[in-house]
Amino acid sequence: MNIKEFPQAVINENVDYTVKEITNVIKRYGPRESANANCLATQKHIKKEMDTFCDETGFETYKVAPKAFLHFTKTISIAIILAFVACTAMAYLNVFSGIGPSDFFVPTCIVGGVVVIALVVTALEFLMYKQFCDVLYKKVEGHNFYAKRKPTGEVKRRIIISGHCDSAYEWRHLYYGKKLPLMTIFMGWAIGGAFISVVVAIVTIIANFVNMGGFGEFMVNYGYYWHGVTALGMIPLLLFVDFKTISPGANDNLTGTYAAVCALRMLDMAGVEFENTEVVAMITDGEEAGLRGCKQWAKDHKDEYMNQGVETAVLCVDTLTDLEYLNVYSRDMTGTVKHDQGFSQLVMDSAIEAGHNDLKFANVFFGSSDAAAFTQAGITATCLAAMDPKPADYYHNRRDSYDRLVPKAIKTGYEVILSTIFNFDKNGIQR
Repeated sequence: MNIKEFPQAVINENVDYTVKEITNVIKRYGPRESANANCLATQKHIKKEMDTFCDETGFETYKVAPKAFLHFTKTISIAIILAFVACTAMAYLNVFSGIGPSDFFVPTCIVGGVVVIALVVTALEFLMYKQFCDVLYKKVEGHNFYAKRKPTGEVKRRIIISGHCDSAYEWRHLYYGKKLPLMTIFMGWAIGGAFISVVVAIVTIIANFVNMGGFGEFMVNYGYYWHGVTALGMIPLLLFVDFKTISPGANDNLTGTYAAVCALRMLDMAGVEFENTEVVAMITDGEEAGLRGCKQWAKDHKDEYMNQGVETAVLCVDTLTDLEYLNVYSRDMTGTVKHDQGFSQLVMDSAIEAGHNDLKFANVFFGSSDAAAFTQAGITATCLAAMDPKPADYYHNRRDSYDRLVPKAIKTGYEVILSTIFNFDKNGIQR
């Protein structure tokens, strides 16, 4: 079978089912912080449904510190503010008098050093998604759910459709800045100010040893005041994440969750059985905690997916909403991770076969999807998503509820996913 032969009535019914189920999940279980009871209740709700049409379902557990990923924004902002306030006070109390060419030479170096450490922590956590801060936080038990539809014969290929069911802590600047670019202004201020502070500190140190003329004297005597601009920029960063308010997560990412559910559900409803291809739905937890759930899954299943002779590919679906931005995200994790070229091309070709010619290869240039965790582990993966990269007005805030769902975008995503499954079953990934 191919996508053109697949009954449209089944797709339409599953789109309606998805909208009803997402509405039901949000009303019944509420927002779903990573690894909390609501997240597990949602997965159990899904399992009950999938038990009726899957050959195998189950859970795998792991440990996660839900707040560790983004709490660094508060830690580094407080550290920089305190460093500036303390150094300023000591400078005016003449604590550094006689040390260096001016009373502000040592404070400039100290605050600059704190900013360097803050930038390193930011890079490790948000740019590289390393579990750097996790050791400082209490861990709880998270769960990944899976469901399998097995082939009639020997398993020679395996395609996994994945979506995460946890939802994000609210990003205040996105919620309150609906009509103003507060996110861009405040983040630009914090990050740009931090980089300039590092440059100021380095130039000040050089000016202490090398005659740089009037410019050097100016930097030694007055460069420190730029740190004040940076410290002020840390106040919006301190307020950036509201850990008490959690997004309903209708689009990000219950649409991806039900894309995985309905991939198997649609195959069952249409009576499609594959001879050698296993189709798996994977509902991860912990994506909003820094891909923690998917990282653990990739680690635990790496040998199975890479070394046991079964061609395996993972299609992560993350938000099916803004149809004009439906793309194959072949680069991920702020552009630092490149997904499998062959599989990304397969998804693109499948979209074209399904009648959707306007998709592009795109880059997750701010943040990351679960697909990056698989690719980093060496497992074949790519990402399908449809979200305004500005970002969207509903992204990571309370507006992301069931009234913001876009059935047309969900349907288009489902057609691309089904087409990908059929083409993967026929030919695998062409290298």
